[in-house]
Amino acid sequence: MPDGIQLTVSQQFEQERLTRAIESTTDPVQLQTLAKQLLQAWQSQRAATDWIIRQHAQGI
Repeated sequence: MPDGIQLTVSQQFEQERLTRAIESTTDPVQLQTLAKQLLQAWQSQRAATDWIIRQHAQGI
């Protein structure tokens, strides 16, 4: 992670929960479903971050 950006305790717990879910899943279909959900969450977060940056750049 870039310097200055740290996960909150809640985010650390969520990361650990998802890590354990990935590690305990042996079914390829479940892994695909989980990967798709994580990809969607990641892209949603990127879109939200981009929106905030644009708002800040516009002085709103």
